[in-house]
Amino acid sequence: MGHSAPKVVNPDGIAQEIAGLLGSMLVETVEQADELSFTVAREKLADAMLLLRDRAGYQQLMEVAGVDYPERPDRFEVCYHLLSVTRNHRVRVKVSTDEDSPVPTVTHIWPVAGWLEREVFDMYGVIFEGNGDLRRILTDYGFKGHPQRKDFPLTGYVELRYSEEDKRVVYEPVRLAQDFRSFDFMSPWEGAQYVLPGDEKAAAPAAPAAAPTPKTTDKPGVSGAGEPTDSEANKKSEDKA
Repeated sequence: MGHSAPKVVNPDGIAQEIAGLLGSMLVETVEQADELSFTVAREKLADAMLLLRDRAGYQQLMEVAGVDYPERPDRFEVCYHLLSVTRNHRVRVKVSTDEDSPVPTVTHIWPVAGWLEREVFDMYGVIFEGNGDLRRILTDYGFKGHPQRKDFPLTGYVELRYSEEDKRVVYEPVRLAQDFRSFDFMSPWEGAQYVLPGDEKAAAPAAPAAAPTPKTTDKPGVSGAGEPTDSEANKKSEDKA
């Protein structure tokens, strides 16, 4: 039985159509895994988006996402995912930038881009020229750095806690106990080479079992009440015999 979801199929000639529409604004076209990605010149992004909306029929902006490639001169890629309701088709438009070069905003084309661009600014530090409300949207007040950059430390730069003395939330440099800085990379499936708590019990030789202590009354003539009682009992037994 086949999958209930329809198969993703690119319309015939769609890549050539969009390439001809974008013209010199187009830098690269990539078709992979039934997905089309178009890289355009950063300064021409807004013009390219207007053409795709008005003449190619991609009416909706579904998402704006960032990607970080620290080894590149333009380390950031900003990816725009467009949906055509009339074509039932999606495309991806990408631009590259660095930490200082702004990307033109598309809020005048799709107002929803205001929040989406703020997310990319917050997570990666990409600046969007023309966005009138470019503030952080996901991190806390006073957050330092951009957490989705590849060079952002996993522990962050500061930590916050509520101070009983100051009666407010305070920010402090991250302090980790040494116990949390020591790591080993041994595979648990191959057996650890160090002793875990409790392993010393398994390695110790088993102590020999002690001989069972006989009960006080196991022998005839022993009542367990002491010598006078035992003698009296033995005497009565002899008289009966």
